[in-house]
Amino acid sequence: MADIKKIATRESYGKALEAIGADFPNMVVLDADLSAATKTSYFKKAFPDRFIDCGIAEGNMMAVAAGMATCGKLVFASTFAMFASGRAFEQVRNSIGYPHLNVKIGATHAGITVGEDGASHQCIEDIALMRAIPGMVVISPADDVETKAAVRAAAEYYGPVYLRTGRAGVPVINDRPEYKFEIGKGVKLKDGGDVSIVATGVCVNSALEAAEMLEKDGIHADVVDIHTIKPIDKDMLIETAQKTKKVFTAEEHTVMGGLGSAVCEVLAEECPVKVKRIGVYDVFGESGSAGALLEKFRLDGKGLYEQIKENL
Repeated sequence: MADIKKIATRESYGKALEAIGADFPNMVVLDADLSAATKTSYFKKAFPDRFIDCGIAEGNMMAVAAGMATCGKLVFASTFAMFASGRAFEQVRNSIGYPHLNVKIGATHAGITVGEDGASHQCIEDIALMRAIPGMVVISPADDVETKAAVRAAAEYYGPVYLRTGRAGVPVINDRPEYKFEIGKGVKLKDGGDVSIVATGVCVNSALEAAEMLEKDGIHADVVDIHTIKPIDKDMLIETAQKTKKVFTAEEHTVMGGLGSAVCEVLAEECPVKVKRIGVYDVFGESGSAGALLEKFRLDGKGLYEQIKENL
């Protein structure tokens, strides 16, 4: 896989902000002293008068974002996922979510692939926290193409959006003319009638790799990319579950409250089938390279393949 083009979705996020800046003259970008890491530096350089560094004060940044939104601004507030969803949760909930303001939370460095920064910075609870806020859209794109499309879609959507991106480079898998991004709609990447693999974020590529391995065993997998965890694509989930009757979810997040829980909620009510949630199982992350951690937590292609085989 070394020859496949890899781009970190945080890089895609920053470049997308720069690319759409001219299209949205009321757009401002805030950062919490991390613009070099979150890649909002691209927007800062192109539109310095519309960029504000709020310093290491994430709660205050969310309050500033809320205030600017009440004045008609389209606001992107960016920091690491751990700080955006954890440290600033109260401000996101009460100042942005409750009044349903037009603020987009650009949460970079999510999941265990933050790597060497360790458990304190590896946010594996953010999807659960954000999707519990009424009216909050939650997006976890899989690659460069999807991230750039998601940023534009978030800008065009009125209301709060949580946009989750990662630190490590990931393969570009959606670089095709027919690709279309729509908030609340999943993307079918592979057709198969034996099992369904429903994935989000970095695990979408892992799901495709696992599907290739399963193919060699004569097991044909549906692979579904759920980039929008809230609102989730119920129709696509029901369709694949009815077809295969065996659903596996994969996410770089705790199995409690994230994609797996969202899928189970839909299928328990609409199409009861066996679902196996694959993710981080009630433990914290640890320090190590992104690749080593995906392997340790069995969230790489081989790990997903093995877990699916164990549960079939």
